[in-house]
Amino acid sequence: MRLFSILFILLLITCCSNKEQVDLIVTNSKTYTVNNAFETVEAFAIKDGKFVETGSSEDILAQFEAADVLDAQGQTILPGFIDAHCHFYGLGLQQQRVDLVGTRSFEEVIKRVIDFQNKRKTNFIIGRGWDQNDWEDKQFPNKLLLDNLFPDTPVALTRIDGHAMLCNQKALDLAAITANTKIDGGEVVLEAGELTGILVDNPMEMVEAIFPEPSRQQQIDALLEAQKVCFDLGLTTVDDAGLNRSQIELIDSLQQSGDLKMRVYAMLTNNSDNLDYYLPKGKIKTDRLNVRSVKVYADGALGSRGAALKEPYSDKHNHFGAMVIGPKAYEKLAERIANSEYQMNTHAIGDSANRHVLKTYKNTLANKTDRRWRVEHAQVITDNDFDYFEDDNIIPSIQPTHATSDMYWAGDRLGEERVKGAYAYKDLLNKHGKVALGTDFPVERVSPFLTFYAAVARQDLDKFPEGGFQMENALTREETLKGMTIWAAYSNFEEAEKGSIETGKFADFIILDKNIMEVPVHDIPNIKVTATYVDGVAQ
Repeated sequence: MRLFSILFILLLITCCSNKEQVDLIVTNSKTYTVNNAFETVEAFAIKDGKFVETGSSEDILAQFEAADVLDAQGQTILPGFIDAHCHFYGLGLQQQRVDLVGTRSFEEVIKRVIDFQNKRKTNFIIGRGWDQNDWEDKQFPNKLLLDNLFPDTPVALTRIDGHAMLCNQKALDLAAITANTKIDGGEVVLEAGELTGILVDNPMEMVEAIFPEPSRQQQIDALLEAQKVCFDLGLTTVDDAGLNRSQIELIDSLQQSGDLKMRVYAMLTNNSDNLDYYLPKGKIKTDRLNVRSVKVYADGALGSRGAALKEPYSDKHNHFGAMVIGPKAYEKLAERIANSEYQMNTHAIGDSANRHVLKTYKNTLANKTDRRWRVEHAQVITDNDFDYFEDDNIIPSIQPTHATSDMYWAGDRLGEERVKGAYAYKDLLNKHGKVALGTDFPVERVSPFLTFYAAVARQDLDKFPEGGFQMENALTREETLKGMTIWAAYSNFEEAEKGSIETGKFADFIILDKNIMEVPVHDIPNIKVTATYVDGVAQ
């Protein structure tokens, strides 16, 4: 009997030793793998920061052992969200500036500026987030009140979309902007020949050039604050749409030191310094940083009437908006990028801008394969221009919350017929087969759950409009999840390493308190992330 017991114990030890040692096992979950079959599984194993295997809890526990076994207690698990178009560094800086998002009047804007200055006492007041379309008086504001309140302190308040700015006279003087200033690709807005303080698109750069440069510590704080916001909401990769070399090198250094764990797909800001340095150097790729694209602006924004349209604005006759880069210069830039390893990602809002971008992409990439050039926003498409997206080289990169933010006034800008081709996400998906989804934060709120809700319900948080905005262009939940994970990864050339829960990919995943694929649609915005994992480690 004793011999039998010894043999039994040895047999148990032998059986146990046949199990593969891993770092983490997760069981008893409803995990949406977002693999090609869109399978759900109960469990998975992680080793060295990567998924090793997925399957049932019983099978995973039979094959693997780990000191850390997490019973998910039936909770929903998804691949980490990817925001395919945002301003990660800008979000961090915004935490150090006047937050004007959600202001319901110009008077509220002024109050927030005064409150901020009373607390901070800065020598240059910078803010962002106002939107005159949310006010009772929907006209652009004027600088007169800012001049009276802050005669000796420069003030620059950027509109929520980043394409218009209100400045006081002190800021305009420091930037050498007068009523005679003329700049292509934008407007210095005048009334009766006098400066109003409103700058649209390119003239804004003259004021931004005199902004105080944040210290290195302020930049580090900005990145780490943005990371915390994003991790709390389940984002594990962000596509930052416009960074300079110094910012990219700081991000890389913080990632190498282990302080910044967020994965960043960096789009270069389109300037000669960046292009002259990076294009000859070639793409730069680490596990956390990917530098292989250039962010270019074709036109401005619809809200500030800077989007370039084929026909005049319906609410401002004889006004067509403007391209911020000349057609010939744009085509020359496209050729230069095409001759490098880099991807071209162009902001295009109006139907005229989209037409020119799409034609240029088509012609420039005619004899090239797998370039995945992106049209950022692809906001207003008319005529047969949707057909350009049938090209494998041209990807629509879209932000669903723009539709629910803009729907109150987009019809006024575009008219009843033209607006049907705006925010047409299903039409874009049907043409290309994939859409990359993002938020454009801090233009919109960071939450991926608002992105998901806007894509599926096409309503705002007040459930307006009843029945949804142009519901023929709503996405299904499966399409939306793919757009926020595997399709976004594809748009970054990263589908082999992230975007789904599959063997060999980075173990980036999130745990939710409710099942986003099954809850009533109006519960989606209230879903909470209970844990965010990067490389299999909770953040």
